[in-house]
Amino acid sequence: MLILSDENFKKEIQSAGKPVLVDFWSASCIPCLMLAQVLEKLSQEAAYQDKVVFAKINIDQSPLMAQEYQVDRIPMVLLFKENKAAAGFIGAQSENVIREFLSKNLNGKNN
Repeated sequence: MLILSDENFKKEIQSAGKPVLVDFWSASCIPCLMLAQVLEKLSQEAAYQDKVVFAKINIDQSPLMAQEYQVDRIPMVLLFKENKAAAGFIGAQSENVIREFLSKNLNGKNN
């Protein structure tokens, strides 16, 4: 999983060459930690290796990007396509819900 910060955020999004799923989180947020486990698992699956980059940014350490993308609740996940936030969700979602989200937003359909 790619670790983002205020300093490298835009560069990493621009240079990824594919969509980037960014988890905005905080260490003091229990749902954030639960979601992180699911995203880490999915990031290891071969099915997603060529389709999406999984990344995370700690909003306590990188408040500028959280402010720029109006992160007012966490966990918040945004999917960046062509350097723009194209879709997202708020809250610790189940693995199945995240798989459906990725299928819909990466393939243009719901599986």
